Amino acid sequence: MGDLRPKILAFAGSLREGSYNKRLVKAAAEGARQAGAEVTFIDLRDFALPNYDGDIEASSGPPDGAIRLKAILKDHDALLIASPEYNSSISGALKNAIDWASRPLTKDEPPLDCFAGKTAALLAASPGALGGLRGLVHLRSILGNIRVIVLPDQRAVPRAHEAFDAEGRLTDPATREGVETIGAELARVTAALLGG
Repeated sequence: MGDLRPKILAFAGSLREGSYNKRLVKAAAEGARQAGAEVTFIDLRDFALPNYDGDIEASSGPPDGAIRLKAILKDHDALLIASPEYNSSISGALKNAIDWASRPLTKDEPPLDCFAGKTAALLAASPGALGGLRGLVHLRSILGNIRVIVLPDQRAVPRAHEAFDAEGRLTDPATREGVETIGAELARVTAALLGG
């Protein structure tokens, strides 16, 4: 891929230290790396984002965490997101991160500057039988509305409390292969869009 090696930002929509979705996105990131992508993993917890509040934004501007997150998003070509399902939707933490990052920092900044035209692949892990699929429907809609190109293939891992070993690796070879394939496909499509 030469100089057009895709840069993928991988993260989970969970803040919890032992999050199944943090483990899942790292497994998918391995597939992206094997396919030639450069992958950066971030933890939303490290950005300490307050709930989005227009009054905070108007009085003091975006918080430092939102500015840092937006810069990282702008520096990557694609997003690899593992989203937990909270009450049949996405987590408040993930929606809040998207909301802060979508806000312009200057008056002349193009709309949705750090999202528009990026590619994304989605995954979910949940202790439930559907593996978080219902939340991915909402995430797909949100990302599409902010001009992200979301790949059609996705992967949900049910019974997540039984799916990983003590080191956080997926124990079922077929599941691991399927998850890595999502990451590899994101790398392939993004490289193609970049002209690689």
